[in-house]
Formats: sequence, structure tokens, C-alpha cells
Amino acid sequence: MPISGIEQPQIIDIDGNLRLRKYSDDCAFALAWYQDEETLLLVDGAISPYTEERMYRMYHYLRERGEVYFIEHRAPGDTSYTPIGDVTFWQNDMPIVIGEKSLRGQGIGKKVINALIQRAKDLGFTYLKVAEIYNYNIASQKLFESCGFKVVQKTDKGHSFELLL
Repeated sequence: MPISGIEQPQIIDIDGNLRLRKYSDDCAFALAWYQDEETLLLVDGAISPYTEERMYRMYHYLRERGEVYFIEHRAPGDTSYTPIGDVTFWQNDMPIVIGEKSLRGQGIGKKVINALIQRAKDLGFTYLKVAEIYNYNIASQKLFESCGFKVVQKTDKGHSFELLL
């Protein structure tokens, strides 16, 4: 169980075209996200592409700490959802990746973060933190600030953020 004493839902519906689906080892589709240099710079601060093994290790590391979800999107007129990114939810960090670059800047990240803020409230959490957002990742900084997070500490490469619930 990723968060002690709390069962992770299989699906969190966000709206008619967006949902979170619990991580499964069936994730080879995500490898392309972690081989893209622009995405890697935003996520890791480096451009060293992931191998499939490294990607699985990352997901398993995150699953040990919190709830890992694939962000799934359904385009208008489609009947099925397509994975477009991932997010991990735990009280002390909330890394999010919109892997499909064409869908960045469309408000998806904000909907995902707000859904997880509501989950945190429902679980009785009193705060949420983001461990670090790099100084140059302005889009992520603005995303979390638009959801109510505040800068609380300078880090080596950026800042950490916190939201009091």
C-alpha cells in the first residue's frame, strides 16, 4: 500500500475527458516521454534518456512513496482514454509530467493538481508539498502557484512549494 493505511483508487475521474488511472507495470508507452530531451530537462534537470529498466525503477521508487497514476485523456468524439502523462501523489511531493507535449498548456495539469488537492482534503491532510521545481521550469511554478501553492524554501536548483489545506 503506497500511503500507509490508505487504499489507492483504481480510477479518479476528473471530468468527462480526463481521469487518473492507478499505475500498473504495463507502462511501456511512457518510455517515449522519458526519452524526450525537453521533458527530461523539466523533470530531471538533465537530458539523459531513460531506458525501459530505468523507467520501471523510477515508477517503483515513486510507488514506494505514494500513489502513482497515469493521466489519461479522451479526445472529443473518442470512446477510449489514452495515457498522456503521470503524477505521483503523496504529502511531501507531487511530481507531474504531461508527456504528450501537444497537450501541455491546455489546463490538464491544473485539473489534475486540483483533483489531488481534493483527495488530500478528503484524506484529512493538512498540507501538500512539492519538493523542488527548477528555476527555469516557469510553467510548473505557475501551475502550482495557480493552485494555491507558495514558495517555502530555496533549493540547490530551484524552490520547494507548500499548500496549507
